[in-house]
Amino acid sequence: MHYFGTDGFRGEANVNLTATHAYRVGRFLGWYFTKQQNRRPRIVIGKDTRRSGYMLEYALAAGITASGADAYLLHVTTTPSVSYVTRQEDFDCGIMITASHNPFYDNGIKVINSCGEKAEDDLIEQIEHYLDGETAALGVEGEDLPWATRDRIGATVDYTAGRNRYVGYLISVASHSYKHLKIGLDCANGASWSIAKAVFDALGAQTTVIGADPNGVNINDGCGSTHNEALCALVREKRLDVGFAFDGDADRCIAVDENGRVADGDAMMFVLAKRLKERGMLTGDTVVATVMSNSGFFASLDALGIRCEQTQVGDRFVYEKMQESDYALGGEQSGHIILKKYATTGDGLLTALMITEEMCERKAPLSKLTEEVRLYPQVTVNVRVTDQAAAMADAAVGAVMDEVEREMDGNGRVLLRKSGTEPVVRVMVEAVSEECCRAYAERIADSIRGSGYACE
Repeated sequence: MHYFGTDGFRGEANVNLTATHAYRVGRFLGWYFTKQQNRRPRIVIGKDTRRSGYMLEYALAAGITASGADAYLLHVTTTPSVSYVTRQEDFDCGIMITASHNPFYDNGIKVINSCGEKAEDDLIEQIEHYLDGETAALGVEGEDLPWATRDRIGATVDYTAGRNRYVGYLISVASHSYKHLKIGLDCANGASWSIAKAVFDALGAQTTVIGADPNGVNINDGCGSTHNEALCALVREKRLDVGFAFDGDADRCIAVDENGRVADGDAMMFVLAKRLKERGMLTGDTVVATVMSNSGFFASLDALGIRCEQTQVGDRFVYEKMQESDYALGGEQSGHIILKKYATTGDGLLTALMITEEMCERKAPLSKLTEEVRLYPQVTVNVRVTDQAAAMADAAVGAVMDEVEREMDGNGRVLLRKSGTEPVVRVMVEAVSEECCRAYAERIADSIRGSGYACE
């Protein structure tokens, strides 16, 4: 697949992801679901706060309606809300327009199936055939898909009510009042800006919110789950009980304890795994995580008698592994956590609620809940490249990797991987100290920069 990666069709808006691409994705999906059934298909669309989201939203809707399906517009909302609405309201599929944690000039199209899960590979392959003009591969005669005409032409429907139902669902998940809690929220100037505060306010919390003034170009800009310095400072300055930072589409969450210290996805998964195990709800006493999770996280789970199955990086792979054995909990170090009882995708707001529930249940601060998990120093350095596979296979890069691993002598690990969402190679190093991690990671990153494949 050359348009869709592990997290949808992503690229710079109007460079390698254009309005024409979005229109053709809409054309295909409208046609595909129309030919599957006699009734008019219904497709629901959400978007984050990027300026290019408007362009892609209406291009998708135009394509969908031109092929004979109805497009329901949630407008600005979170990825997990689209998943929830698709699943609960019996839509044929859902579409989320977002580039998650990427900068504003990027955007993306995520296709969600009727079960609220990421679309199957077979469907994505067919979309790619149509994007490439290969109508014969779809069993269609002629150069384009058939057009809907007369009363078969679809309509667009304003569906903000669906977003409100999702907010109500989140509120219903909580079983405690938060009236005694002071909670900080960093909405990344993204999709959660109009939802997060409403949820926590409804539960009685005293909320302080930052990153809630989107203007189309400031999403993830120095804020949110990938830039949590401002939230850490806010928690300390305002003496808050806890803080939560979300990414652009709010499928990720990073927590900050009452001391202003970050609790990443590994730390939160530890808290949630312990919670579920004690309630007999952790299927197989197993958590699913990726190879990027910290070795200390694995060791801390093991001390509780909890196994961890590892997958390659990507929430899709985590969810597939969870499905195989009906595991209850899985996620990524980045804060993309899936609680299968409640959702079919990572949901940053749900994660924040479950952490807050555990704080209330234990009558304990987050620092106390995470003190048992001992994470090893870990550093990740990203290098933008023109060819990920070639950069990773470069002999000189391999030689430096070998040197670093010999010097570590078993006291750490190195992981080199390509990003599935941007043209980046990620260098992750765990070592005995953060200083060593940084030095080793930069050494390997420098070898990639000198390989001839790095972007200038």
